[in-house]
Amino acid sequence: MRISVLYFAVFREKLGTDSETLELADGAKVSDAIAALAAKHAPIAKLAGKFRVAVNQDFAPEDLALHESDELALIPPVAGGAGERHVLISGEPISLDRCLAAVAGPGMGGIVTFTGMVRRHSRGVTVERLEYEAYGSMALREMTRLCDEIEAELPGTRLAVEHRTGTLQIGDLAVVIAAAAPHRAEAFTACRAMIDRLKDRVPIWKKEISDDGTEWVGLGP
Repeated sequence: MRISVLYFAVFREKLGTDSETLELADGAKVSDAIAALAAKHAPIAKLAGKFRVAVNQDFAPEDLALHESDELALIPPVAGGAGERHVLISGEPISLDRCLAAVAGPGMGGIVTFTGMVRRHSRGVTVERLEYEAYGSMALREMTRLCDEIEAELPGTRLAVEHRTGTLQIGDLAVVIAAAAPHRAEAFTACRAMIDRLKDRVPIWKKEISDDGTEWVGLGP
């Protein structure tokens, strides 16, 4: 059978391509695909254990069986709108005001926001700029799922989030989040949960260009 393989961030850069077709035996699993790719590409073998895999835009375990025409994506460690839910990934400047408008309402007693900006100094180096890359469709799905997940855990809360992609200069906004709730405690908790889980689960990668070289944050050069 044949499957499509997608590459992002450090994989795309090291392999010099964003996709390829992989032939596998019928009944092959995700682990078989990873092994085949590692045998074919030294950079993938070198980074074994440092990435996750998505199949058809859902994170997948290694024992998942693959099928003809499946789409498999290698997901390096992440740096970190649809309908009424305000979730946006954009190469254009993002807006906290849009997020505030999306969660405000007469039943909300407090709104907590988070704004992530590009800073000059990071981990002992002087930053010149950042470059963000996303697996767009999957990232939107995961961000939407996070909103649903956190709102279910904290009934009455409402979340909105926007994330930037592309090249960002010092002072540019990278991510904005607004969390509203009838009471302030839940709003603070929801906002903190969103940024923490987003950085862990959403396939958006950050490349740091500094006076010390370049590095994909979370993975290394």
